[in-house]
Amino acid sequence: MRFTRVFAICFLAMAGSAIGQDKPAAKPAAKQGGSSDAAYIAKALSAAPASISKEAGIMKPDKDGKMQTLRESKNGYTCMVALGSPMCADANSMAFFDAWMKHENPPDKAGITYMLRGDSGASNTDPYGSSKTADNHWIKTGSHIMVVGPAAKSLGLTDSPDPDPTKPYLMWANTPYAHAMIPVSAGGAHSMSSMKSEGKGEMKGDMDAMKCGKK
Repeated sequence: MRFTRVFAICFLAMAGSAIGQDKPAAKPAAKQGGSSDAAYIAKALSAAPASISKEAGIMKPDKDGKMQTLRESKNGYTCMVALGSPMCADANSMAFFDAWMKHENPPDKAGITYMLRGDSGASNTDPYGSSKTADNHWIKTGSHIMVVGPAAKSLGLTDSPDPDPTKPYLMWANTPYAHAMIPVSAGGAHSMSSMKSEGKGEMKGDMDAMKCGKK
């Protein structure tokens, strides 16, 4: 468990480094006459830092909801707009989302998804909740990254049904689709500083000692 937590923090440090080194693509301006592929691509790519999005693949649903590839990935990341929110996910995250959509157990692999434009809201307790209800603990999170896989569950994050979305938390806790939601701000510093204070004491020692591989 301790090794998994250290691995997860290193994983987040690398993701935070990408955010700190460059900025996400500019948010596309609204265009007259509907959404073109160009506008869709710009919106999808705005989910991640330029160092990630510049070589990421792009997928878009067709009129029947089937995903079509607009651009092949050169770095293992795929960007898209899901439920109105742009996101860029690595291959392991894509496998996680595929399992979620099929109601199957997700793969036992760590993955990173960038959502630097935030999301439009989701139930924090029901993986298949599609709209806000009186008891499904709807939550909206700003700029963040998601960590899926066993690493997410080892970070010591709160699994409260109604967490503070400005701090790291575990979404869909106690389900096969539990994953970490890590808010980030300009420079990527917020996620790591918050992890130190939210990690129930042990995490600060891990971060100070490990140096991403020395522990």
